[in-house]
Amino acid sequence: MKGTIACIMAGVLGIYGLIVSVIIGGTSKITIYFFFFLKSKVNVKTGYSSYKGFSHLAAGLSAGLSALAAGMSIGIVGDAGVRAYGKQDKVYVVLILILIFAEALALYGLIVALVVANLNNGPTCPTLG
Repeated sequence: MKGTIACIMAGVLGIYGLIVSVIIGGTSKITIYFFFFLKSKVNVKTGYSSYKGFSHLAAGLSAGLSALAAGMSIGIVGDAGVRAYGKQDKVYVVLILILIFAEALALYGLIVALVVANLNNGPTCPTLG
């Protein structure tokens, strides 16, 4: 059972992406109506600006790319660590520490994504109002 810790920590990365997608989905109030097959009409009632769209794109990329890097590092460390743990039990504490540091990469990306996704309508220019 101790060898499955890397798989469990990799599964948490998907939850980080789900959190960001729920935050972004809750802040964007765009209703899309699909007519027939390829015709679509977008009804924008709340003024979803391009700044807000790009901030949501940046939030998604921040969470996704940091989770990708964390997942790759968890995979590499988990593979080598579980093989080493099979040979010697003393390696387990070091394995857990390295996996926690790898998971922190995705956590930092999640924090940045939450900050960027909750930005307002954009920067204001003090001279133009």
